Amino acid sequence: MTHRTDPDAAGLTDDLTRRALRLVLDGTTDMAESTLRVPLLYYRDPKITEVEESQILRRTPLAVMPSARIPEPDDYVVRTVLGDSLLITRDRAGTAHVLLNYCRHRGAQPACGSGKASRFTCPYHAWTYRNTGELVGVPGKAGFTGMDRDDYGLVELPSQERHGFIWTVLTAGGEIDVDTHLGAMGPELAQLDYASYGYHDDREFVSEVSWKGALEAFAESYHFPFVHGESVIGQNTVADTSTHDAFGRHHRMGFPFTWIRDLDTEPAGDWNPLMNMGVIYWIYPNLVLANSPVGVEILDMLPAGAPTRCTVRHSWMARIPAADDAQRAVYDTIYQQVHAAVRDEDFAMLPQCGEGVRRGQHDHMIIGRNEIGVQHMIRTFATELGVALG
Repeated sequence: MTHRTDPDAAGLTDDLTRRALRLVLDGTTDMAESTLRVPLLYYRDPKITEVEESQILRRTPLAVMPSARIPEPDDYVVRTVLGDSLLITRDRAGTAHVLLNYCRHRGAQPACGSGKASRFTCPYHAWTYRNTGELVGVPGKAGFTGMDRDDYGLVELPSQERHGFIWTVLTAGGEIDVDTHLGAMGPELAQLDYASYGYHDDREFVSEVSWKGALEAFAESYHFPFVHGESVIGQNTVADTSTHDAFGRHHRMGFPFTWIRDLDTEPAGDWNPLMNMGVIYWIYPNLVLANSPVGVEILDMLPAGAPTRCTVRHSWMARIPAADDAQRAVYDTIYQQVHAAVRDEDFAMLPQCGEGVRRGQHDHMIIGRNEIGVQHMIRTFATELGVALG
């Protein structure tokens, strides 16, 4: 492949912008060595989907919440991940916790929504838990003689806070090592300093497409003129042109903005990559971080009960946190625009791909050399799943 795989040579420096400018001026893109044939079973086989969930998604660190979503002590959010209700809290000492939101008595959910609370009370029999998970209140305690409360706190999942995100492994008693998981991508994320960003908004929806196929939409710009031709994405980005850098299983792509050409005649301009291209990261297995000059879109995609159905959670954070209502209103407009592009453009098209995968009678699809990021994703998953590619 013609991309770079040496992380030390692939930082967010002027060199990345120079690489992208050269591609634009030459009318080309980073390319894979050959086309890639992918069997349809890679997307539609229920057995593969089961393995993905049990062996990958429940054993790999997942970024389930930006740190900025619960910035203060006693903040909390409840969200569902792969069907599990998670209670994500920040305790009084500032430590984040990821708890299974199921009462240890009869299984009802002690928390809902989001807000600020140090304790949560189950709506069924009023068992009460601290935001660290400990069971602290049991009505009618005489009925539970001999029960040790310490044994009946909310189940806590292994978690760590790194690079502006709260990460967890969705298996109780498992181990988590985010630094090892990220490898060379860690310093890259540290450079972006997401912990300083301001959380703004999020939406979640279900789409009738494979979660892997959904991820692939953010790994190539081949589709930009056709799907995004009437929006700012299509109008401001050079189509079918990108840099690609692999960081082990993860990758980074740079999609040049049209104004990058100005640097060819005005070399004294700003060569910061974030000012000249959409810098998009895929963090294996399910996270996309799409950076723009003003903020970052956070997309996590997961299977939703069928091989060609997925959940999509689309969040946005601002590089400069909003200081007043006027700034929040500006960010509202930005988020509305980027979410409309995702919902009404990408995910208006992707269910057609899902149907083609479900009902197609051809045995494989072909991925182009120009779709180098998609190839990297597929090869990474295929290695984990033992799927043969052509």
